[in-house]
Amino acid sequence: MGHEISQNKFDIPSCCVRIAPPTPSGEPLVLPNLKLKVFIEAIRMVLEIVYDEKFVTFSYGGRAGMGRHTAIRYLKNTVTNPSWWFNVSFCPNRFDEFHVQKLYSFIRDKIKDDMLIDVIKKLFECQVVRVELGGCYLGRGFPQESGLCSSLINIYFDGFDREVQKMRLQMNRENRKVELTKLDSNNSNVFYKPVKLYAVRYLDEILVITSGSKMLARESKGRILDFLEGNLALKVDRVKTAIHSAVSEKITFLGMELQAVPPSVLHPPMSEKAIRARKKYLRQKEVKSLELRNARERNRKKLGLKILSHVFKKLKQSKNGFKFEFQIENEVREIFRTWADEVVKEFLGSMEERWNWHRLLSRGDFLSLKHVRDQLPQDLVDAYDEFQEQVDKHLSPVKARMALEEKERRVREEEEQKYSERTVDDLTKLCMKVSAPIELVRKAVRMAGFTNNMGRPRPVSLLFALEDADIVKWYAGVGRRWLDFFCCCHNFKMVKTVVSYHLRFSCILTLAHKHESTKLEAIKHYSKDLKVSDMNGNEEVYFPTERDVKMMGDKNLSDPKPVDGAISLSLIRLASDEPSHSCVAHFCDNIDTIMYRVRLLQNHLNMNPLDEASWVKGMGVIHESLNQKCLPLCADHIHDLYMGKITLQDIDCTSFVEVD
Repeated sequence: MGHEISQNKFDIPSCCVRIAPPTPSGEPLVLPNLKLKVFIEAIRMVLEIVYDEKFVTFSYGGRAGMGRHTAIRYLKNTVTNPSWWFNVSFCPNRFDEFHVQKLYSFIRDKIKDDMLIDVIKKLFECQVVRVELGGCYLGRGFPQESGLCSSLINIYFDGFDREVQKMRLQMNRENRKVELTKLDSNNSNVFYKPVKLYAVRYLDEILVITSGSKMLARESKGRILDFLEGNLALKVDRVKTAIHSAVSEKITFLGMELQAVPPSVLHPPMSEKAIRARKKYLRQKEVKSLELRNARERNRKKLGLKILSHVFKKLKQSKNGFKFEFQIENEVREIFRTWADEVVKEFLGSMEERWNWHRLLSRGDFLSLKHVRDQLPQDLVDAYDEFQEQVDKHLSPVKARMALEEKERRVREEEEQKYSERTVDDLTKLCMKVSAPIELVRKAVRMAGFTNNMGRPRPVSLLFALEDADIVKWYAGVGRRWLDFFCCCHNFKMVKTVVSYHLRFSCILTLAHKHESTKLEAIKHYSKDLKVSDMNGNEEVYFPTERDVKMMGDKNLSDPKPVDGAISLSLIRLASDEPSHSCVAHFCDNIDTIMYRVRLLQNHLNMNPLDEASWVKGMGVIHESLNQKCLPLCADHIHDLYMGKITLQDIDCTSFVEVD
């Protein structure tokens, strides 16, 4: 293969497999075999080495460490005080000859290799590499998307990214930061809000944000659309590319909803209920510490009595005095010193104890009378005065009360300062709130059959033919993808509820209906954690437990695949007499395989994905040509496919088997 590539004799058309559509009006699907996939991956690695460091910082997708969650984190941490924003919406169109020639010229500016250009040209001619903008399949792991598409899109949009970068730098120069005078800096009513332009691009999804006036947003929009239509010859839907208010209107980007909100919305102050719960917790903690302290005192008394009893016993038995077998004086002294320090610290921390002892030690102060003091020795009078000074110094309730009041005053001032800062931030600052489109999630759950029209869990009859473990794995793959994808959202708890309640109980009901039992019997057998036994009888948990779901958050940001490929794909196990076939996963030679038939959601429901009224907006689909195809898969790779560890891009879909 390497020799053929070096001699430019690699036959690309012979490595392409054309899959006919199920309907005459459908579009065929051209897929590369494993040999051509390796070649395409090598080309992608070459382009990544050449271009990755040259891309701008706000270009995401198809790059290592620059995924969806990284883009969302940039929006949450960097964008402040947004005023207006808009999404660039492309009309659904595929790269034609003009766009491909333009792409060749962009590559030729950096890479002087005609052989590489010819290879990419052949890939486009054979339709094994296709770039379609305005669709819902890029970056989702669908088989119709080539691994080279992301790199080619980034290269094609690199000129656009640099133009936006120039606009940002120009705006920064025209709106330099104002140097506040000494009077302004001392005046808390003076605030500075710079005019800025932000942009984020994930493959063909473009979001532009301005922190200035609407006129500035219109000028930026006109300049950006003119560049896309003029320099890149792309069709932009100007009606959908509308400017929205960042404060009063939400905007959808990367499958999530964005909105500008005050900081108190993202980090709200503690409610009255939370404050009461916190005080209750602190009281319980104080009671527990008191119990531990009392237990420690009892143990110390017992230990001291044992030591004294032991010493007294030795002294009575010994005629020549008591002698230690080894020196423990330092250890004992250290123990008693620690005890004494704790006792003194506890005593000084108690206002009531200090008050009682001060009253006892200063009661009956007859030595303060002059005629009494004159009749006593001077040393005794001086010693008494020094003792009273120490009593007043360490036990005076007035000083202790003043110290306590000073501490309470500082705490109160800190709370007031925090409240004032929070109020000023709410009035002068806006932050980015990222939310999961919960209505679309519920619509997807209802469309896939997890819930009925009333929103209650129901069984999915299509999965009755699967093994119990495969049913749980399929539900677990869908749930984990949803949790991983929306973990950075502010309303992540609502997604947790969908997974922990709707998907979990839909899985339980599916298992119950398969075995013709009740829901309670299924819960008793599988438990709520959906434990299933393997071939050796060991119980395994695939579905995220309720505790795992509660502990999930946005601590581990990555570039997860959307749930589209998992929720719209069902692999039904077949009882077939076909001879054994090798596993179709890449570089797997295992012949101990099971035949699975591909069932696609849009074909099963007989829905048109382009109809936004019936289909979930923004949810992509696998190409219809793969419906009803049969794939032999080994146990390990069917597990990985169900759990979302691999996608159909990691499978040689050209090696399907025809089974009646």
